[in-house]
Amino acid sequence: MEEVNWTSRREFVLLGFSEYPKTDILIFLLCLLMYIVILLGNSIIIILTILDYHLHTPMYFFLSNLSFLDICLTSSFVPKMLENFSSERKTISFSGCIIQVYLSLAMGTTECVLLVTMAYDRYMAICNPLRYPIIMNKRHCVQLVVMSWVVGFLNSTMETALIIGLPFCGKNIINHFFCEILAILKLACADISLNEIVMLIDSITFAFSPLLIIIISYIFILSAILRINSAEGRKKAFSTCSAHLTVVTVFYGTVLFMYTKPKSKNSITDEYVTLFYSVVIPMLNPIIYSLRNKEVNAAMKNVLKRLPFLSFK
Repeated sequence: MEEVNWTSRREFVLLGFSEYPKTDILIFLLCLLMYIVILLGNSIIIILTILDYHLHTPMYFFLSNLSFLDICLTSSFVPKMLENFSSERKTISFSGCIIQVYLSLAMGTTECVLLVTMAYDRYMAICNPLRYPIIMNKRHCVQLVVMSWVVGFLNSTMETALIIGLPFCGKNIINHFFCEILAILKLACADISLNEIVMLIDSITFAFSPLLIIIISYIFILSAILRINSAEGRKKAFSTCSAHLTVVTVFYGTVLFMYTKPKSKNSITDEYVTLFYSVVIPMLNPIIYSLRNKEVNAAMKNVLKRLPFLSFK
C-alpha cells in the first residue's frame, strides 16, 4: 500500500526519555535547575561586561556574545522539553519543530565560528601584543561577531529549507526530546541524499575545519608562551587562554564523541550525549570563565558595590 503523506497533520510526537517513565520527574527537575543556572549565569556575564569598564575588551565582548548565544540555544527547545516532561501529551506542531531545527542549527554553527573568533583573539593578544589594540579594535570585533551570526543563520536557512520540502509518511514519532535534524530526516519518505551531502559538507566546513584552525592557533600560542622568559609571564599568558581552551575541549570533545562512537541500536545514549552538549555545556561556560578569573570576580564586586541595597556606611 502506498504510504500517505501526513505532513498536513502538522504534529510530531516527541518520545524523549519515555522509555524510562520513572525518570521523567528526575530529568525534569535536573533540566529545570540547569536551565535556571544557564539563564542566571550567562545573564550575569552579559551584565558584567556591559557595566564594568574593565571588561570592555575584545575577549569579554566575545564571551558576552557566547553567553547570549547559549541563552538563545537552550531557550529554543528547553521550555518545550520541560512542558513535555510534565505532560502526558508529548507533542509539538510541525511549524514549532521546524523552528527548533532552524534555531538549533543556527546557534550550533554560530558557536563553532564564534569559538574560532575567540581563538583568533587570543592568538593576536599573545603572538602580536603590540599590534593587538590596533587590529582588534571595536569595529573589527563587531564585524567578526556579526559575521559569526550571519554565517550561522545562512547555513541554517539552507539546511532547514531542504527539510521543509520533504514529504513525511508513516509514523510521526521522533525518538528524541527535541526536533533534532537527524531524527527528523529518519521520518522522511523521500530520497535524503542531498540533505546528507549538505550536512557532511557543513560538518566539515563549520565543525571540523574550525577545530583544526583552533588547534593550529594554539600551537602558535603555546610556542609564543614558551618563548616568554619569566615564569610569571608565562603563567599570566596561559591563564588568559585556559578558559577558552577548556570550553573548546568540552564542546568539541562531546561533538567528536557523538560522531565517532559506534552506532548503538539504543538511542538513549545519543539523547544523553545531546542533552550534555546542548544543556550542560551552556551551563558550564559561565562557570568556567568565572572560576578563578580575577577580572570577572573583581567586576562582580564592583557592580555589587553600586547596588543601593548592598551599600553600607
